[in-house]
Amino acid sequence: MSACVPTRPADPTRTDETSHTHPPHSPPPKPPRRFRISGADLSASGAVFLIALPLSLGIALATGAPLQAGLVAAAVGGLVAGRLGGSPLQVSGPAAGLTVVTADLIHRYGWRTTCAITVIAGVAQLGLGCLRVARTALAVSPAVVHGMLAGIGVMIAVAQVHIVLGGTPQSAVLDNLRALPAELTHVDLAALLLSMLTLAVLFAWPRIPGRAGRALRRVPAALIAVACATATAAFAGITVTRVDLPSWSSHALAGLPEGPAMGLAAAVLTVTLVCSVQSLLGAVAVDKLASSKPALRPEARRSDLDRELLGQGAANIVSGTLGGLPVAGVAVRSAANVNAGSESRNSTMLHGVWVVVAALLMVPVLEQIPLASLAALVMAVGIQMVSLHHIRTVTRHREVLVYAVTTLGVVVLGVLEGVALGIAVAVAVALHRLARTRITHTVDETGSAGQGGTHHLRVRGQLTFLAVPRLSRVLHQVPHGVCCVVELDGSFMDHAAFESLQDWQKSHVAQGGKVEVTGRAGTRIAEPAPTSNSCCRPWTPWRNHHCDRPQTETSEPRAGGGGYQLASGISAFQRNTAPHVRDELARLAREGQRPTQLFLTCADSRLVTSMITSSGPGDLFVVRNVGNLVPLPGAESGDDSVAAAIEYAVDVLKVQSITVCGHSGCGAMQALLNSPPEGGAQTPLKRWLRHGLPSLARMAVANQPWARFAGRAPADAVEQLCLTNVVQQLEHLRAHESVARRLQEGSLELHGMYFHVGEAQAYLLTEQPDEVFDQVEPEGELRPA
Repeated sequence: MSACVPTRPADPTRTDETSHTHPPHSPPPKPPRRFRISGADLSASGAVFLIALPLSLGIALATGAPLQAGLVAAAVGGLVAGRLGGSPLQVSGPAAGLTVVTADLIHRYGWRTTCAITVIAGVAQLGLGCLRVARTALAVSPAVVHGMLAGIGVMIAVAQVHIVLGGTPQSAVLDNLRALPAELTHVDLAALLLSMLTLAVLFAWPRIPGRAGRALRRVPAALIAVACATATAAFAGITVTRVDLPSWSSHALAGLPEGPAMGLAAAVLTVTLVCSVQSLLGAVAVDKLASSKPALRPEARRSDLDRELLGQGAANIVSGTLGGLPVAGVAVRSAANVNAGSESRNSTMLHGVWVVVAALLMVPVLEQIPLASLAALVMAVGIQMVSLHHIRTVTRHREVLVYAVTTLGVVVLGVLEGVALGIAVAVAVALHRLARTRITHTVDETGSAGQGGTHHLRVRGQLTFLAVPRLSRVLHQVPHGVCCVVELDGSFMDHAAFESLQDWQKSHVAQGGKVEVTGRAGTRIAEPAPTSNSCCRPWTPWRNHHCDRPQTETSEPRAGGGGYQLASGISAFQRNTAPHVRDELARLAREGQRPTQLFLTCADSRLVTSMITSSGPGDLFVVRNVGNLVPLPGAESGDDSVAAAIEYAVDVLKVQSITVCGHSGCGAMQALLNSPPEGGAQTPLKRWLRHGLPSLARMAVANQPWARFAGRAPADAVEQLCLTNVVQQLEHLRAHESVARRLQEGSLELHGMYFHVGEAQAYLLTEQPDEVFDQVEPEGELRPA
């Protein structure tokens, strides 16, 4: 049978046959570790390499650095950051977010000094990692980070337009914009043609429909786009500027930094900031992607951000020393790595090996690539950095001003100045929201202010001493002796505001009124006196049913009462709950449902599945019917909905377990006992309850032990039948072909559960053959049948 009993921790002093080779109180010797590369890591490394190769050359071209510098950074990012970093699945290398910063440094200080700045920035990252401040970097407003990336994307795109048109970009974005009209007067048609071809392939490749499209999309679009442009230029004999990779013997390495100390310090700070923030945010994003891959080992699904900062610092030291570009985590390559099935950091390191091999052995091939094609590729990356998704997100959170100021600041003033400006605006917006409070006063439709209707006071924002005058003025507009609900839609209330509200509350109650102070979700914060019979205080929507009124008051339905409660509940959801779950539901809408469990239970309104299982959206695939019945395959029911749900959950959703949950006081079991559905008029309910007859028959077998509780007998025959029905429906589940197949494979578990409504206590079917339901303790554990 299905089981759930708490497990006892293993005894560390226990010995077995292996204890003869080592002391009894020491752990067994670990077998020697063998280096092994899985096939998944090998194929993922190839996919990442095919993306990294053209992008590394394109980013080096956009910065004005030697093209080999992009390959050096890609190789070092894969080998050093991949080995030492704390995010096993994140791929590091030259990032588009650093293009503008690096281009400006090369223009100001030259290439060798830029390499030295990269080394010093790496040392700074090592220091930050040792201080364990990685989490602090995530405190920066997302609107600032996305605005910074958007500004950098604009600068990249504007600069690369000149190369696409066959010209040469300027160092500043405003200079590039001013020079653009003149550039349009003498366009290099060959460069423009190859750039347009690259962009067309780049955007069309992922959109090829059908089965062929799914197969072709395994090859990265960036590689195909550059390959098509290169092949076209070669076969058509088009004369354009191509990649020029000088001999490695003449490759420039880092030199001593030359320039003003303050300028160099600002440059180091900028590189450190951009590299660190981009890498840490990338690691967090990779963790989100990896969490949707249940086959991954736990250590591959969780990043150590401080170690990641140390790994990035080491990579920048090595890359700068060897004459490479600054290194950071790259979102495009990391996402490709996870989606290609990477299992460990081996894929990241292998991609670095492939880059080294290409840099040494594929120089003649790489030198056939037109520069215009690489420029078009980088321009597309820059455009994609201005993400519409991010714009919608910051707009929804009312941070579009921070985003816009940061973007414009980066474009006009520079990266460091733009980020500082964005942080200043973010702080100002936060202070404004803290000081701004909206107080509204409405009267319920059941009455007017003069007739004693319910008054609603809603306070939106933080309630501080600055809002006390307005709060006091509105509170004193409430007539004496009426019922008043004060809803505090904020997370902070200082002492002055608390005293003002409490004094008014005591005065209003003393004059015969009633006051209820609730929080954002309607939960009570304060009550004037313990006169309420509320038994559901944490679940305020239930107060509309019974808790705050005598049963006699609710026995007669109010006109429109049901509709009012439904509309009121929906309105409360939209106002209080929807803002908190919108992002998670949007993710589920994009990715689709992936529940791990099919939960089959009764349609009884007292059984709230999400409450008793502590689950949320996307966790459970729930099937509810009268009596939590599972018709046997082929049974004449006229309704295949349960069988269809089981087949869909097991074969399509690939759930890992199925739970059949019964409950106390089940009306269906009571009906089975009182009037078995065999004779008389066959109503739809009686026809459905015929699927419960095997449970009745199981109870009637004399030589078979009854299902029971551990420690006590069932209270009555109805509870006995409820327990027996859970056991019987599990037997019906095993008769379904899809369930039987998965059980035989060992990839599916079955569980029996019983919920006692009056006790708010869950019981789970144990492994014992006597069909015993054991009480679930707070630290209980679910075991399969």
